[in-house]
Amino acid sequence: MKLKIWWLSNLVWVIIFSILSVILFLRKVDGSGTIQTPTTKLASFIVLAVFFIFIILMQVIFLLFIKRKK
Repeated sequence: MKLKIWWLSNLVWVIIFSILSVILFLRKVDGSGTIQTPTTKLASFIVLAVFFIFIILMQVIFLLFIKRKK
């Protein structure tokens, strides 16, 4: 049961990451009013990717914790 929840939460994170990536690359102007160039879009994507890498690492640690209990 715990592994099903783990897979479901990972699926939710992948969907969130995909939606946010599309939003970052399709927007013309960001929240502060600056025009988005390819460089700023890439910088925004890198920040998003670093955040999600941190989440992935936490998920892997959680998976190892679940598997150890079995």
